Amino acid sequence: MSENYKFNQHKACEFFPCHKGVEADKFNCLFCYCPLYLLKDECGGDYKINHGIKDCSDCTKPHDENSYAYVMARMKVVIERGSDF
Repeated sequence: MSENYKFNQHKACEFFPCHKGVEADKFNCLFCYCPLYLLKDECGGDYKINHGIKDCSDCTKPHDENSYAYVMARMKVVIERGSDF
């Protein structure tokens, strides 16, 4: 069974790659907007708070080669808390 749906690249994007720390050929654009952002401090990513706003510019969790499995494992929490956002 194909698992191509777990990886997508958009090399024509003017920001590609938008985060440092992942090799360009392994950079996954599938979660361009990270759905785990909504989990605030429980997302598990490498973020910092900048002027009261969550800054994910140094985070590679949704973009590395294991990103699909990581994000999907946390989506149940996002869905459960959906009404809290």
